Amino acid sequence: MKAIGLYRYLPIDDPQSLLDVEVPAPAPTARDLLVEVKAIAVNPVDYKTRAPKADVETAPRILGWDVAGVVTAVGPEASLFEPGDAVYYAGSRTRPGGNSELHLVDERIVGRKPRNVSFAQAAALPLTTLTAWEALFDRMAISKSGGHAGRSVLIIGGAGGVGSIAIQLARTLARLTVVATASRPESAAWVRKLGAHEVIDHTRDLGAQLTSLGRPTVDYILCLNSTDHHFPAFAPIIAPQGKICAIVNTQKPVDLSPLMQKSVTFAWELMFTRPMFQTADMMAQHDCLDEAAALVEAGTLETTATTHLGAITAANLRRAHALLEGGHVVGKIVLEGF
Repeated sequence: MKAIGLYRYLPIDDPQSLLDVEVPAPAPTARDLLVEVKAIAVNPVDYKTRAPKADVETAPRILGWDVAGVVTAVGPEASLFEPGDAVYYAGSRTRPGGNSELHLVDERIVGRKPRNVSFAQAAALPLTTLTAWEALFDRMAISKSGGHAGRSVLIIGGAGGVGSIAIQLARTLARLTVVATASRPESAAWVRKLGAHEVIDHTRDLGAQLTSLGRPTVDYILCLNSTDHHFPAFAPIIAPQGKICAIVNTQKPVDLSPLMQKSVTFAWELMFTRPMFQTADMMAQHDCLDEAAALVEAGTLETTATTHLGAITAANLRRAHALLEGGHVVGKIVLEGF
């Protein structure tokens, strides 16, 4: 089958960094689904995994953790889906990624594709929806039925993939007051379109900007970029007994002691945790994606696909990685068809 893979970890401007390859087609076992990949999306985890290093692979390593496609076969223990079902999912980093014609995935982390959007539009959703959902509703324990309505959340990096979903969930489901950050006119317009009540610039002093809005503190902070850079600003702007969640690993130790006086909760979110460790609640990702599909069909949640780069080829994936590495992508990049 066709796939896009790598043997060496090279800068993205090197034509050998991602290659069109042929690999054997996999077969489903246990609770696996074999999915014919129709469309994919590209995320920062892709280029971070591909980042230059000395390692060399003996077989092509396949990346890609956002897929929409059709089930072609199921493992002997699978019960949630049947051949012919349209699905979408993010997958697991402990298995080959979805940049291939056929892909194996555990059914417990797969949802039914929303019926009212294309495969490309659906592929933009899984990883970011799972990340935003888990961060807001699991890690920070915000009520998704409005039990905390009127509280405030600061979403740092609102125009990216996760932020684009988090803004929608925080406003429409949780009914929070949403302050999102964006540093350019086009990204500020995007987050307002998605439902942000206020927009501030993450390249400037966050505390001063919040104070100018008459909101010197917020109840929740969702940090979606550069935890190292933004962490010093958190203690003054988080409300007493507030909660903070971050998704970007730190490069140096972080001192949590400034958060103690306010009894603040700090949590990490990684949507790969459940599949990576085969947690007892792994099925929560299936449930989340099914619930999100219903929200898309109801018009409550909209796809964040903004850039369609054409067919799933090495050349187009190199373009996608380069755009993401540039740091100015609004929404999600998708590719469709082999």
